[in-house]
Amino acid sequence: MTTTYERPSTSLRRSGLTGLLFRAAVTVHTVAAFGQPVFAGVYLTGEIGGLDWHARGADVVFSLGLLQAAVGAAAWARMRRWWPLAVSVLIVATETGQYMAGLSGLLWVHLPLGVMIIAALAVLSAAVWVRPLPNRAVARRAGDVGGPRREETHV
Repeated sequence: MTTTYERPSTSLRRSGLTGLLFRAAVTVHTVAAFGQPVFAGVYLTGEIGGLDWHARGADVVFSLGLLQAAVGAAAWARMRRWWPLAVSVLIVATETGQYMAGLSGLLWVHLPLGVMIIAALAVLSAAVWVRPLPNRAVARRAGDVGGPRREETHV
């Protein structure tokens, strides 16, 4: 007896508006976060205005993180998927620590957290673009995509 996991092909057809908004939020957030090391590098080359760009970029990245968390909450409510909200909240929490460490001048915390944030956003961005998010109607039709397993006997 083997257990198979059945998933209708319709569950991967469309991601709906909420899925598209989450993809867009993650993509814009990732692009903005990737700009932060560039702005820091501009400052390190001796351009005084680079630090101001880095500070303004931090405000933009943090705001986009909050927007991504809000869209993740909508994804949780509409698509019955908890991971977009959970990952977004973890990233925003890390960005909060990153922001505070930068303001305090704690570079020994600020730099590793920045690397972790960029790596997490790169992985998240790849994840949301590789596999589409099902919408609520498709999940309902499929019996909640994470749903039932069917026992089959092979003779």
